[in-house]
Amino acid sequence: MRSLSQMRQDAREIFNAGLAAADPYLAIERHVRVENHTLLVAAPPHPSLFPATGEGTKVRGQMEYDLNDYERVFIIGAGKASARMAYGLEELLGIRVTAGVVNVKYGHAVPLRVAAVREAAHPVPDDAGERGAREIIQLAQMAGERDLIFCLISGGGSALLPCPADGITLGDKQQTTQVLLDCGSTIQEINAIRKHISKVKGGRLARLAFPATVIALILSDVIGDSLDSIASGPTVPDSTTFADCMRIIRRYGIEERIPPQVLQLLRRGAMGEVEETPKTGDPVFQRVQNLIVGSNRLALAAAQRKAEELGYKSLLLSSLIAGETRIVAAVHGAIAKEIAATGNPIPRPACVISGGETTVAIRGSGLGGRNQEFALAAGNEIAGLENAVVLSGGTDGSDGPTDAAGALADGGTLARAKALGLDANAFLDNNDSYHFFQSLGDLLITGPTFTNVMDLRIILVA
Repeated sequence: MRSLSQMRQDAREIFNAGLAAADPYLAIERHVRVENHTLLVAAPPHPSLFPATGEGTKVRGQMEYDLNDYERVFIIGAGKASARMAYGLEELLGIRVTAGVVNVKYGHAVPLRVAAVREAAHPVPDDAGERGAREIIQLAQMAGERDLIFCLISGGGSALLPCPADGITLGDKQQTTQVLLDCGSTIQEINAIRKHISKVKGGRLARLAFPATVIALILSDVIGDSLDSIASGPTVPDSTTFADCMRIIRRYGIEERIPPQVLQLLRRGAMGEVEETPKTGDPVFQRVQNLIVGSNRLALAAAQRKAEELGYKSLLLSSLIAGETRIVAAVHGAIAKEIAATGNPIPRPACVISGGETTVAIRGSGLGGRNQEFALAAGNEIAGLENAVVLSGGTDGSDGPTDAAGALADGGTLARAKALGLDANAFLDNNDSYHFFQSLGDLLITGPTFTNVMDLRIILVA
């Protein structure tokens, strides 16, 4: 029979296996090759994402590009994994790379041979991010018909590619982002608004780069891998509208908290007075190939394989889990108790794995993130359950505004906390999961992982 300490170690090993599968360098290696002067890029599964014209040709399930047809090759991008992705491309393309700029979160830089790496703030953008975004715009605009642009997109790309629309300041965007985060809106809702107050998001970067050929390599951090939601879809037709933005603002009742200039722009757009983001059928997308090279599903599958190697019966619950963190945690806790009581839906020793991304409605003034809050709420649910462990971690290595990726709890967590004079419910009510787990030594600390494919949650019952 497994000891509790062994199960806690198993949970970490399973999480690390999922993390390894999301490595951006390996993602580039799996999807992009060069044979002589031919660039081979895995073809997207949906035919609408093939270049309609341009230089690429679909052959045997992959796109082929003759590198001799291009005068210059540029690398641009934004996101927590973009520098690591750029490193893979520079290794692959060698001296063919002419220039490049990628924006990454502070602490996520990787030394590159040609492309410049600009560090900036996430999730609320800063001046450094805007300066880097303007460099990226400059490169995109200077590219011509005989040039090839690799656009590297990953989680965090929305905040790390900030270039406000005319009449909007970076401060306006910062305030808008913070209001949307605080009210518990989903990443899709946040991105819909980001697109419509930006010069580059919602397909506008593709418009700036036209008529160059663009290959966008994308590491998905969005539930369902919707291309127009990942980093707010800078190279993808936008499916959202100004009218959608106004509906989101009304849904959360935040009209009075949104900066007046932003609210005015969105209202004018909803009335047809401002040009919409480019939609499907726009000619600017005819020379763009968008390809997802890594996702939450890939990480979950690797975690599941590791769990089975360790001797657990496994259940991959879903990669599409969203909703309020505490509610999702209660459901996971209930599943753990059902397994312990009846052996359903899988017998012990059991490992239940789920992914996706939940949201936290801020009620208190504490410190934490959705993964730490999940672990605390789930720890409440499984309190007293022998040989049960919960781990929840963000694959980017940073959960909310903290240095932790997440946290780990077990059936004895609340008892240990009580012995230290800690009231778990009080910490939960104050959204202060970080200090709760810090006191117990149960924070999950990975440091920057240089990737981001949402969250990975692990429930073990033995």
